[in-house]
Amino acid sequence: MIKAVLFDLDGTLLDSAPDLIATLNHLRAGLSLGAMPEADLRHFVSRGATGLIRAGMPPCDEETLLKWKDAFISHYRDNSFNQSRPFDGVEAMLAALSARSMPWGVVTNKMEFLCVPILEKVGWLPALSALVCGDTVSSSRPHPGPVLEACKTIGIEPGHALMVGDDIRDVKAGTLAGCQTAFALYGYADQESRSELTASTSLINTPGDLLAILDSHGTV
Repeated sequence: MIKAVLFDLDGTLLDSAPDLIATLNHLRAGLSLGAMPEADLRHFVSRGATGLIRAGMPPCDEETLLKWKDAFISHYRDNSFNQSRPFDGVEAMLAALSARSMPWGVVTNKMEFLCVPILEKVGWLPALSALVCGDTVSSSRPHPGPVLEACKTIGIEPGHALMVGDDIRDVKAGTLAGCQTAFALYGYADQESRSELTASTSLINTPGDLLAILDSHGTV
């Protein structure tokens, strides 16, 4: 029985790729490099700033990587909701969860100071039953710690929670925490990540498919 739903943010609820990739291209422009197409970088978005920088910037040492990451975050902080929007169907799905009195939360590796303004702008912050950001606990996914913290905040046993994400780390974290899991095929994951999924993880092609999973598992 599912009593609460936990979501990854980027690539699951929010199509944040345009703003994240725009920030990456801002860094490239600073080196007089041309902009990279969004299609070439979308599947790196769920890997955060470091993953995008490794994919879209020239090879570098750790010191340069840290410098670029600081510059990335500085620019993204002020440009995080220019083009980002909920995926089609997400708002209707969240409204349906509300109509069912189903608690839901966000578990993301994005830092709180970046995450909260986005959630405020999109209007989801008041509806959250739990918010676990990259700096809420000492561990990050695929470690189960963030998922367990969200379950604790909501007040449910992990076995009654459904963890939904578009990255294999989301699924691994949910599985290690003892949650049921679902994978968003409409998100950013590449084929290699999808190949690691097992039959125990439900697949959703659109956000609305989540409601059928809840119906099939039974809810309270």
